[in-house]
Amino acid sequence: MIRTLFLTAAILATTEVRAENLVNLPAPKGAAKVIPAPQDWAKEQAARRAEVRAYLAQHQRAYEWFSSFPFSQTDGFPMVLLRLVPDVAPEIWGDGPFGASFGLFPRDASDTLPLPVGIGLSGWAADAPGPIDYTSFTCGACHIGRVETEEGLVHIVGGVNSEFNIVKFFVDMAKTVEAAADGTTGDERVKVITARFVQAAKDKAASDPHYFYGNSAWGEKSFDAAYEAAQVKAYLDNADALTEHFVTYVDAFAAAFETYLDKTYEGYQSNMLAGLPGMADATGVSAAHGYETMEGKLLGRLIAKEILPDHPGLTDFMVVWDQDARTARWNDDGSLLVDGGGQYNGNIPIPIYRNLAASMTMGLDNTDVRVAAFSQEFLGGLPPAPYPFDIDEGLAAEGQALFQDNCADCHQPNNGTVYRNLGTDPSRSYVINKLLHAGAQQEYLEVCNPDTVVTLYEAPVKPCAEFEGRPITKDDIMRPLNEQHGGYNATRLAGIWAAAPYLHTGSVPTIWHLLIPGERPDRFVKSALNYDVEKLGFAWDDTAKGGYVFDTTAFHAITKAGHDTDVTMDGKTYRLDWTSNPDGARAIIEYLKGL
Repeated sequence: MIRTLFLTAAILATTEVRAENLVNLPAPKGAAKVIPAPQDWAKEQAARRAEVRAYLAQHQRAYEWFSSFPFSQTDGFPMVLLRLVPDVAPEIWGDGPFGASFGLFPRDASDTLPLPVGIGLSGWAADAPGPIDYTSFTCGACHIGRVETEEGLVHIVGGVNSEFNIVKFFVDMAKTVEAAADGTTGDERVKVITARFVQAAKDKAASDPHYFYGNSAWGEKSFDAAYEAAQVKAYLDNADALTEHFVTYVDAFAAAFETYLDKTYEGYQSNMLAGLPGMADATGVSAAHGYETMEGKLLGRLIAKEILPDHPGLTDFMVVWDQDARTARWNDDGSLLVDGGGQYNGNIPIPIYRNLAASMTMGLDNTDVRVAAFSQEFLGGLPPAPYPFDIDEGLAAEGQALFQDNCADCHQPNNGTVYRNLGTDPSRSYVINKLLHAGAQQEYLEVCNPDTVVTLYEAPVKPCAEFEGRPITKDDIMRPLNEQHGGYNATRLAGIWAAAPYLHTGSVPTIWHLLIPGERPDRFVKSALNYDVEKLGFAWDDTAKGGYVFDTTAFHAITKAGHDTDVTMDGKTYRLDWTSNPDGARAIIEYLKGL
């Protein structure tokens, strides 16, 4: 699922980057070709918008699985139960459309299903197992964003949903369980919670035959009053087991996540429990699910806490289009995947497993591999959303030359170089300890191995059998955090305008602040939808139009430092600090708008 990276070169205590700090060679190849600055942006912008529309139409089914299908067909939150949550605890969820309280926004006006963008329904699948429809988050929860333009709010497919607060969702679920329990404990607690949800289901079904599904449709499937009645009956017939599973899942995750925060986020626990929209510690969330599973077993208690990461992995969500530009390749003897890869440090280099890592974050049983497989197809060539505002073509042309000289060598396609010290906190690149690494590898294999068969486009395929013509082994799935992955990748900057705020920590609000490091604010607004076209980033200095204040001084792993000192590699100096040349910075910004 996951975040933004805008890091071009490593910095040490001096400005010289030594060879031993650049690994996973070959290093940047130099003289990288760059996208030409636009000569007629209005025409090019229209053409790029048409290209995105055509791509979505050509990959409609893959896009649907990316945006609308849940991570599991047989686990998650039953649709009926999820829809009852605001009724059981209205003081927690508010009276707006469901999803708004934790940063998800409504689907298209023509879609009557009362679920926001980012929550999927198992019932949409042609082979939905039934009789219970399950819901869970989709890839689109984190990776379909919005921006305010002259035409109104525009969706950014493959961008960043800077509003989504996944932690708040789970914390509010835990609060809802407590509200429904009404102070009861022990065996009585689940009985009281179940009775509360059962009564709410009966009341809603009696007052509105379309409350749960909105009389909606998906393809040839109709979710009418009869379908809804059958789902309500299925929930009521199995309410004891379904509600107990819901309570156990929420209770266990909440307890495990708090344990992880106490271990890794000392002094910052309350901030993490409130949630930071547009950010998450997905590794910690995943590990928390593993922790709570092991805690329930006698032997597991001896090592459960050891699987929790030692380093905080809090990061911004990242843009996910243009994935082919970061695809790894095999070296000459086929022993190592190089020149690209996944996540921030390249340790999950194979696209299908990158996607599975995101899907499995929720800790659900029976992860639907089709979501990851369709997403691999969809994201590989997904064009970046074009910059939605005007560009000064002449200034952009000046910026192209400066970008070529100072940025392109690192920010080129398939650059597998790992920069071990970028001046940022290194925590995010060291979150996978040996025990968690071994457990994750095994779990990925259990979900998808070379013999796993799924049906895509009515044909059986083995999505985890091979990569780029070679069989996938266990060690290819997740690389160890050794000298090859103990740092951060630089990525191509297509659509970088939508990736704000910058650095993997999301601690620099605009490109201007990235290039003029002395002006980086300690505190700025995140998650606003209006845009700063001058500095290139979402509005960062005013909460009048939404967002929240983000404090980069509150915790070491979200420092604004990094990418702020000129560096020298292989005898060539790259300018990262443009303080002495603000006109150059403006030109680079104008060029970046057109990528």
